Amino acid sequence: MICAPKLEDTVMVAGSERGELIEDERSRIIEHLQTGTEMMVYQQRAERFTVQVIMETMQVALIRFRDRIVKVLDIFQLKEVRQWATFKDFQQFNESRGSKFRRIFCQSEKEVQQDSKTCFTIFYGSEFILKSLSLNADSVEDAEKWLTGLELLRQETLVAHTPEIIKSWLWKQMYSVDKTKKNSITLKELKSLLPEMNITVPGGRFLEERFVEVGAKDYVLDFQQFHKFYNLLIFENQKVLLEEFEKKPAAFTMSNTDRPESSLLPLSDFQNFLLSRQKETWAKNLNKIQELMTIFIDDTMRKTDYPKFTAGEFLCFLFSKENSIWDEKFSEICPLDMNNPLSHYWINSSHNTYLTGDQVRSVSSTEAYVRCLRLGCRCVELDCWDGPDEPVIFHGRTMTSKIKFKDVVKAINDHAFITSEYPVVLSIEEHCEPKQQKVMAQMLKDVFQDKLLTEPLDPEAEHLPSPNQLKGKIIIKHQKINESDHTDKMEEENGNRVVKSKLESFRKIGNACSKKQIRKAKENRVLEKEGELCIWDPIDMRFYKHDCIISDNKLYYSEEKKEEDSPMDGSDLHLSEPWFHGRMAEGRITAEKLLHDFCKGRDGKDVTFLVRESDKFIRNYSISLWTRRRVQHYRIFWSSENGHASFFLTSKQCFPSMCALIEHYRQNLIEYDGFNLHLTSFLPRLNFVSHHQMGWFYSNLSQAKAEEYLLRIPRDGAFLIRQKEEPDTFALSIRVEGVIEHYLICRYNSKYVLPDIYEFFSLEDMVSCFREQLFNGKIKLRYPVTPQLVERFCMEDLSTCDSELYSEVCVVGQVPKDNPLGHQCKGVVDILKCTVARNAKHGRPLVVTLLNKENLKLIEFTSEILEQVEEWYQAVLNIIQSRIEEMESKTKIAVEMSNMVVYCQSIKKTLKKTFENYNYKEVRSFKDDEITKKGNETVLKPDCILEYNCTALSRVYPSGGRVDSSNFDPCPSWKLGCQMVALNFQTADKFMQLNNALFSLNGGTGYVLKPEWMRDPTKKKPSKQNIRIRVIAARHLPNPDHIVSPFVKVELLPYTGDQVDDYSFKTFFLKDNGLNPVWLVPGNPPKCFEVDEPDLAFLRFEVFEEDTFSDAKLLAQATFPVRGIRSGYRSVPLKNMFSENLELASLLVHTEQLEVRNEHNLIS
Repeated sequence: MICAPKLEDTVMVAGSERGELIEDERSRIIEHLQTGTEMMVYQQRAERFTVQVIMETMQVALIRFRDRIVKVLDIFQLKEVRQWATFKDFQQFNESRGSKFRRIFCQSEKEVQQDSKTCFTIFYGSEFILKSLSLNADSVEDAEKWLTGLELLRQETLVAHTPEIIKSWLWKQMYSVDKTKKNSITLKELKSLLPEMNITVPGGRFLEERFVEVGAKDYVLDFQQFHKFYNLLIFENQKVLLEEFEKKPAAFTMSNTDRPESSLLPLSDFQNFLLSRQKETWAKNLNKIQELMTIFIDDTMRKTDYPKFTAGEFLCFLFSKENSIWDEKFSEICPLDMNNPLSHYWINSSHNTYLTGDQVRSVSSTEAYVRCLRLGCRCVELDCWDGPDEPVIFHGRTMTSKIKFKDVVKAINDHAFITSEYPVVLSIEEHCEPKQQKVMAQMLKDVFQDKLLTEPLDPEAEHLPSPNQLKGKIIIKHQKINESDHTDKMEEENGNRVVKSKLESFRKIGNACSKKQIRKAKENRVLEKEGELCIWDPIDMRFYKHDCIISDNKLYYSEEKKEEDSPMDGSDLHLSEPWFHGRMAEGRITAEKLLHDFCKGRDGKDVTFLVRESDKFIRNYSISLWTRRRVQHYRIFWSSENGHASFFLTSKQCFPSMCALIEHYRQNLIEYDGFNLHLTSFLPRLNFVSHHQMGWFYSNLSQAKAEEYLLRIPRDGAFLIRQKEEPDTFALSIRVEGVIEHYLICRYNSKYVLPDIYEFFSLEDMVSCFREQLFNGKIKLRYPVTPQLVERFCMEDLSTCDSELYSEVCVVGQVPKDNPLGHQCKGVVDILKCTVARNAKHGRPLVVTLLNKENLKLIEFTSEILEQVEEWYQAVLNIIQSRIEEMESKTKIAVEMSNMVVYCQSIKKTLKKTFENYNYKEVRSFKDDEITKKGNETVLKPDCILEYNCTALSRVYPSGGRVDSSNFDPCPSWKLGCQMVALNFQTADKFMQLNNALFSLNGGTGYVLKPEWMRDPTKKKPSKQNIRIRVIAARHLPNPDHIVSPFVKVELLPYTGDQVDDYSFKTFFLKDNGLNPVWLVPGNPPKCFEVDEPDLAFLRFEVFEEDTFSDAKLLAQATFPVRGIRSGYRSVPLKNMFSENLELASLLVHTEQLEVRNEHNLIS
């Protein structure tokens, strides 16, 4: 059994949490798997097997009966255990494996459990196309235990240490030939096993002597003896390696090295080796060295505070993954490196992701998408074509099979963020008509939901967002409809430039002139709709009435209408005045008491007043005032005629509002009932807030802070009043046409004076006045800037309440030419740039929302009459739908798909114009031979391409001639800064292995930050490096079907010169030994490579065998970015052609980083 270090408490299966496991629960689950469970297994036919985990070999076995094992699969090859969402999905998956499965599920006599929670599939293998084993447990409990247990064992296998992997491998070798099932192996069986172990042993009595040496009886080995035999066998040919370490620096000698268990390497010598030879800075910590040595020490008696290695254990360490040439810190995610714009990264990308083979006849599969995404791919391709009823994906005009677009989208949704949480780009190659594109758009919305990015994160941004900002998002790469695609350019904005005019002159024009202008404009236009609408003000959080007109596909709206302009307007303004006390209990008596108490001690100041509701007459009021040291009460009458309200003390003089009446008599004498006086001060109601407590008043606020507050509120007319340092001085700060203006207010003789203009009894009176009238002939005090409002605008998205809330908004004083509303026009909304929706909102049953697709600014309106709201909605909708139909007809792009494109707008331009007039949201696509083709006059300078790729994205894909799905060299494209270099993941070639090597960086997230000189053309490239390397030995090389005769080739990629020999070398081949070959001879000298660009250089190891025809056949490979290579005697863990780990296979090499010296022998 493999004893791995403790993993995270949370176990993940198919990307979802299965809960925390305590040790006891883990043990119960593993015991359950070891015992075995009867299940229905779907292979060529449905059949019941006992499914069991063999812990010694770390394998899953299918047992038919009488312990007869019919199939085993290695857990280290297990890639996913998938629980199906529905039984239909499970059935559909298995039916897609072949026609025989269709018969399985159609057989009515077969009892198939329909509960999806009992169905799961194991995906395993070491190639791109994985094998699968589908199982159906008898109970949900059994299924859950297997799902959890298999994922737990898979994780433990990944982090298992080399000695435990060796034990597991030895158990597998023993079981493969142990016909007696007695956990032993005979001499005869061992002879048949040695070719499988990839070695030829000397003839004669070699094996018999080794049997005696390990203590075997009757030529039979138990497991412990078999393990000792393995140690002897693998040590025999490689003990010569120990001579390497008798040389300086940090030399040590291991005497009597004829046997693996002989000689001991003490802790101190091993520490010196790590520090001097391996350059391991962490080796200064003895505790860490002790932990490392304990892993490889087989004898528990030597696992002490001062452990010692035997010769065999030391060699085992040298070949182990724990001594890997690759520095694992480069495989870790660096969150701080994920905050750059997307254009600053290389992005792991796939070409024709759906294909499992060549480009002409191969099978298309949703599992190809699953595999790519789980391998860390972040950009997948979807070739979409019209299907009979819904879109399909396949390589058009070929014999490749077809899969449903819907199935692909579901697969992407389920697996997109299992390996990496960073964004996935769907590169859609569109061949569908707009009708099925609409179906595609709806499928994308329904499946991805909030994962789908449909709006820019920051509409005002000038660069792409970062991977951190786009975590968990699906980005659509597709063509987008632009105005230039379907219509001539609109009249230049300069042609519609509005002319400023002073507000005083605007006032002189008068209503008659305005009506004449509006009437003239209407005569020259086709008006589609006109009337009064209530438009939502997001600052005041209420609706205001505006005159509105729809004309020429635009919505024009006026200034908000004054309250006096509509019936009953102004009749309730007094409710917010401090002198109005409303209905008072015991009316007259209470008013007299309040005035008496308030005026007592003030020398009987005359004509202090309050206004209250009459306690005798409905809709009538009383004014109670203190005069001549007593309280007098006078009735204020109210009447309504033709919808207009009137307030008066006498019928001779009427006022449209209570406020107007009071203001008049504060300036003029009251001639009534024998009195001649005018109102002075008032008695504020008990709950009234003085100006020192009003939200717009600040007692301690600097001018700079006031300007900051006002600039946060993106509306002209925003204001506040602040106390200045000088006594009795204040400042009115107001926003006018986006500029902050400050006006001095002085207090003289209890009055507040704006020099040479106005004077008021209070700041409240001043504010009330200029909320109704233009201040300084410019603007009204419209929006009081309270601390609460400032805080709200700090938290909210300002784009939803911008002063230029809509496209082509015009502030007061700027009148567009030929405008149907004339001087009354406040702004314009271009309906063609908007989407429209209607719903209940802001306390109204029906509100229409127009959202600008370009800047995400919106306008919301309604009407007092529901039928009118519906009419305005239909008028807007008809304009939008008419333009949509026109655009789709000319561009062949559905608006629904176009609207989903935010940051990856596919642009088709000639190569010559590719890097002209681009913006950061666009993506250029090129064939692999276009950018780097020599002799092509249209190819631009590399500096130009690099500069483009600093800002925008580019995608490079295989040319059409690669029908065999072969890949191109991605390095030239990467060197030019191209982000999405799309390769055929199904093809196991050198260039795909380079891709896997690059994207092993940064935790396999699929995003690798480009070097600084690629992100900023002003930066210099790093200096050159030299690396010296020597191949020493190997262990456990793969055995195809015979004992191999291997040799090793090492190369530095990409080649940057003409002499191939400068970038590669190879060893001689060794006859018939793939288990423990050694190349440590004088004829195998080290090779020194000069690395021109360390940020984009790869060191590649290839193990070949030479067959009988002297042809080289690739057995294994390992490719690493040079930046992560470690110095010293290092193990090179080998992989197969698909970059999957090969169990125990490794090389032993020596690497050394050298300083580069120039011709003057100076270090550069």
